[in-house]
Amino acid sequence: MTHALLADLVVLLHALFVVFAVAGALAALWWRWAPMLHVPAVAWGVAIELGGGICPLTPLENSLRRGAGEAGYSGGFIEHHLIPILYPAALSPNIQVLLGAGLLLVNLVLYAWVARRIWRRSRARARALAR
Repeated sequence: MTHALLADLVVLLHALFVVFAVAGALAALWWRWAPMLHVPAVAWGVAIELGGGICPLTPLENSLRRGAGEAGYSGGFIEHHLIPILYPAALSPNIQVLLGAGLLLVNLVLYAWVARRIWRRSRARARALAR
């Protein structure tokens, strides 16, 4: 029971990491230090996807599942948990490259938007103080 619960917690942690890697740039609107955590998360996600690697959380989950008497699975977290939701076909190297490039593109756009919002806010404050 403990192994199965821990495996489920690893899946939850992994899913939260994926969400953070995709949309964590938005946290910079509220927390200045957010990019210090988010940029390495994006770099890791892009490196794993473009390099065709597997996140270490996947073997950890599989090990815990086997410890619970369940079957593990082959491939990575995205292939096993997310691809069936997002894509009907199995994960291929081409799709993995697209996922990595998409992750990078989404975050470049988000950071540009966040930087523009922060810049506009600081200009508005400077104008208010100058009055």
